[in-house]
Amino acid sequence: MEIVEKNFARWLSSDVVSDSDKKILLAMNAEQKDDAFYCDIPFGTAGIRGKLGPGTNRMNSHTVKKVTIAFGKYILSLPGEKKSVVISHDNRHLSREFSIETARNLNKMGIDAYLFDALRPTPELSYAVRYMNATGGIMITASHNPPEWNGYKVYDEKGCQLVPDKLSHVKDYLAELPDELACEVPDAENHGKTAILPPKVDADYIKEVLATQVNPDLPKEDFKIVYTPQHGASYENAMKVFEACGYDVHPVEKQCIHDPDFGATLSPNPENGEAYIEPIKLAEEIGADLIVMTDPDGDRCGLAYRTRNGEYARLTGNQSGALLIDYLFSQRKEKGILSDNGVMYDTIVTSDLGRKISKHYGVKNQSFYTGFKYIGDRIAHYEEKGEGPHFEFGYEESYGCLIAPFVRDKDGIQAILLYTEMTLFHKLHGKTLGEAFEELQTRFGYHEALTKSVFFEGSEGNAKLHALMQRLHENPVKEVAGMKVNRIEDYYTSLITDENGKKWKISMAQEEVVRLFFEGGAWAAIRPSGTEPKCKFYVEFFAKTGEGIAKKANDFASALIKELGA
Repeated sequence: MEIVEKNFARWLSSDVVSDSDKKILLAMNAEQKDDAFYCDIPFGTAGIRGKLGPGTNRMNSHTVKKVTIAFGKYILSLPGEKKSVVISHDNRHLSREFSIETARNLNKMGIDAYLFDALRPTPELSYAVRYMNATGGIMITASHNPPEWNGYKVYDEKGCQLVPDKLSHVKDYLAELPDELACEVPDAENHGKTAILPPKVDADYIKEVLATQVNPDLPKEDFKIVYTPQHGASYENAMKVFEACGYDVHPVEKQCIHDPDFGATLSPNPENGEAYIEPIKLAEEIGADLIVMTDPDGDRCGLAYRTRNGEYARLTGNQSGALLIDYLFSQRKEKGILSDNGVMYDTIVTSDLGRKISKHYGVKNQSFYTGFKYIGDRIAHYEEKGEGPHFEFGYEESYGCLIAPFVRDKDGIQAILLYTEMTLFHKLHGKTLGEAFEELQTRFGYHEALTKSVFFEGSEGNAKLHALMQRLHENPVKEVAGMKVNRIEDYYTSLITDENGKKWKISMAQEEVVRLFFEGGAWAAIRPSGTEPKCKFYVEFFAKTGEGIAKKANDFASALIKELGA
């Protein structure tokens, strides 16, 4: 491609590109060169994320500087005389370096910066923005991605990731800038300063987490927990929380090291079975009741429980979320603290099971697009308004949830504490989590929800993904695996179409998502990822009994992907 060769030559001849980076460039094969230079690194749902290294489609000092200038210009455009940004980072390669350089660049633009003394998890960054009355926040992280990745997420003054109407301003500033090698940081007349955040931020955050407990006085004897931070940023906070609550916690010690290469885990992603190999070994050794883990930036939580036969079974984000909704709402109702005007927030690709449970307890539900920023923004909306429904819970299927809104993003520390309490509660009532979930499905029906991902890397993959979505918009499927589509919700065209061809408008903002509803209550959603070069396929089957439902859902998901040529 002409653009690839043009960008490659520009980098190779530039005086600002280091000799070491030029050696990397010269060693690239055609496929690597294409992926590194076919586009500018996309500014997606929360910022930028990608592989580390030289290139326009890579995370490096040049692409990070360009995004910082654009975000700094946005911060300076906001009301108020003094501007400040809180910056945090995870354990990844160059995370601390990117954080320090970002602070310096913001200072040059006249913006104060607050840094933690070391890595901190994403939820504490969200908390610290509001704690310090800052104008915005930045989290340097690639979440659960492999070690060769890093990323840069941007937050507003409420500690919430920027929603589209705010993000569009950053993108406009980004579009006005020259290429990443030619960008110059604006030099303000009065430079900002960088300060290290005080330890009290940590102490007050942990105090707020501890206050989320519903039954803090449950007897904790003969109850053991295995915990792993997957080499990430949550270890220190999580251990302080567990110890303050009196839990018998056993960390996977070799995964508690802040290793940027994730050397002691096959995957840092709680969605993957490989992430549980070492925790299960320790759990079997000590006879633990529960395994909990956070991903590297600490905003998501995965868990596995001991079954009756002593094995360890994982729960999906939809399953663990549904169990937690039932536990929280039932206990709050019993204690008289469940609001008469409560609301539970989720996403349009989250299982229907949580909504049914929420309705059972008289709690309203509102669903948003994927991305916890929509949930955080709605919490802030009602806070500013001074009226509206009371927040009871928020979650999404990808292992992220929020119990109390002093954080405006997913909070893995809150999650592991409440999942632990919930598991102990059920144990004291003679039930495993699996048995508790079976009871839920007996009451509300059997729901088999799953997610599959297909990667589309490089310029060729990007073109294929675009063609797939275009086909869905222009010529949607009418049948999959013998099941007829009876309703289509196209959030890109903002149209709903029923089985008779009748159309009406969707009130939500435009987004690249298509949902297909099938006879019998099954549904599927197709959505390109906003952070990675992949497409996600969500499927849910519903039945009155659980017999064969898992196989049906898996077979259907495979048929859907094949039907769409992915």
